Amino acid sequence: MTARAHRLEAVLRQALAPALLTVRDDSARHAGHAGARAEGETHYDVLVVTEAFRGASRVARSRQVHALLAPEFAAGMHALALTLRTPEEHAAIAARG
Repeated sequence: MTARAHRLEAVLRQALAPALLTVRDDSARHAGHAGARAEGETHYDVLVVTEAFRGASRVARSRQVHALLAPEFAAGMHALALTLRTPEEHAAIAARG
Protein backbone atom coordinates (compact mmCIF):
# COMPACT_ATOMS: atom_id res chain seq x y z
CA MET A 1 0.00 0.00 0.00
CA THR A 2 1.31 3.44 -0.89
CA ALA A 3 2.07 6.13 1.69
CA ARG A 4 -0.91 8.19 0.54
CA ALA A 5 -3.21 5.16 0.69
CA HIS A 6 -2.14 4.63 4.31
CA ARG A 7 -2.91 8.27 5.11
CA LEU A 8 -6.31 8.08 3.42
CA GLU A 9 -7.12 4.94 5.37
CA ALA A 10 -6.02 6.47 8.68
CA VAL A 11 -8.10 9.63 8.20
CA LEU A 12 -11.21 7.71 7.15
CA ARG A 13 -10.89 5.17 9.99
CA GLN A 14 -10.51 7.89 12.60
CA ALA A 15 -13.35 10.08 11.33
CA LEU A 16 -15.90 7.48 10.23
CA ALA A 17 -15.22 4.29 12.24
CA PRO A 18 -16.06 2.13 9.21
CA ALA A 19 -17.25 -1.45 9.42
CA LEU A 20 -15.48 -1.97 6.08
CA LEU A 21 -12.87 0.17 4.36
CA THR A 22 -10.81 -0.48 1.26
CA VAL A 23 -8.41 1.99 -0.34
CA ARG A 24 -6.85 1.02 -3.65
CA ASP A 25 -4.29 3.07 -5.57
CA ASP A 26 -5.70 3.09 -9.09
CA SER A 27 -3.11 5.48 -10.52
CA ALA A 28 -1.59 2.99 -12.96
CA ARG A 29 -4.95 2.65 -14.73
CA HIS A 30 -4.98 6.42 -15.30
CA ALA A 31 -1.50 6.86 -16.77
CA GLY A 32 -1.62 9.59 -19.38
CA HIS A 33 -4.89 11.03 -18.05
CA ALA A 34 -5.31 14.49 -16.58
CA GLY A 35 -3.77 14.77 -13.14
CA ALA A 36 -1.78 11.54 -13.43
CA ARG A 37 1.88 11.59 -12.44
CA ALA A 38 4.54 9.07 -13.37
CA GLU A 39 5.18 8.28 -9.69
CA GLY A 40 1.47 7.52 -9.12
CA GLU A 41 -0.50 8.19 -5.93
CA THR A 42 -2.99 10.40 -7.78
CA HIS A 43 -6.11 8.24 -8.35
CA TYR A 44 -7.83 6.10 -5.72
CA ASP A 45 -10.78 3.76 -5.47
CA VAL A 46 -12.33 3.89 -1.98
CA LEU A 47 -15.10 1.83 -0.39
CA VAL A 48 -16.45 2.99 2.98
CA VAL A 49 -19.22 1.15 4.81
CA THR A 50 -20.21 2.98 7.99
CA GLU A 51 -23.11 3.86 10.27
CA ALA A 52 -21.92 7.47 9.97
CA PHE A 53 -23.66 7.65 6.57
CA ARG A 54 -27.10 6.76 7.96
CA GLY A 55 -29.61 9.37 6.84
CA ALA A 56 -27.10 11.22 4.64
CA SER A 57 -27.66 11.62 0.92
CA ARG A 58 -25.10 10.39 -1.61
CA VAL A 59 -24.01 13.98 -2.19
CA ALA A 60 -23.63 14.65 1.55
CA ARG A 61 -21.55 11.49 1.98
CA SER A 62 -19.29 12.45 -0.91
CA ARG A 63 -18.86 15.99 0.42
CA GLN A 64 -17.98 14.63 3.86
CA VAL A 65 -15.28 12.34 2.47
CA HIS A 66 -13.89 15.03 0.17
CA ALA A 67 -13.70 17.46 3.12
CA LEU A 68 -11.86 14.88 5.23
CA LEU A 69 -9.36 14.28 2.42
CA ALA A 70 -8.95 17.91 1.31
CA PRO A 71 -5.30 18.02 2.49
CA GLU A 72 -4.49 15.11 0.16
CA PHE A 73 -6.07 16.90 -2.80
CA ALA A 74 -4.01 19.97 -1.93
CA ALA A 75 -0.91 17.75 -1.89
CA GLY A 76 -1.39 16.28 -5.37
CA MET A 77 -4.13 13.66 -5.20
CA HIS A 78 -6.27 14.10 -8.30
CA ALA A 79 -9.30 11.82 -8.13
CA LEU A 80 -11.36 9.48 -5.99
CA ALA A 81 -13.82 6.83 -7.11
CA LEU A 82 -16.09 6.56 -4.07
CA THR A 83 -18.49 3.84 -2.96
CA LEU A 84 -20.11 5.09 0.25
CA ARG A 85 -22.69 2.89 1.99
CA THR A 86 -24.38 2.13 5.28
CA PRO A 87 -23.97 -1.47 6.51
CA GLU A 88 -27.56 -2.26 5.45
CA GLU A 89 -27.02 -0.89 1.95
CA HIS A 90 -23.84 -2.91 1.61
CA ALA A 91 -25.51 -6.11 2.87
CA ALA A 92 -28.42 -5.68 0.46
CA ILE A 93 -26.06 -5.25 -2.50
CA ALA A 94 -23.95 -8.22 -1.42
CA ALA A 95 -27.07 -10.38 -1.08
CA ARG A 96 -28.00 -9.68 -4.72
CA GLY A 97 -24.79 -11.40 -5.69
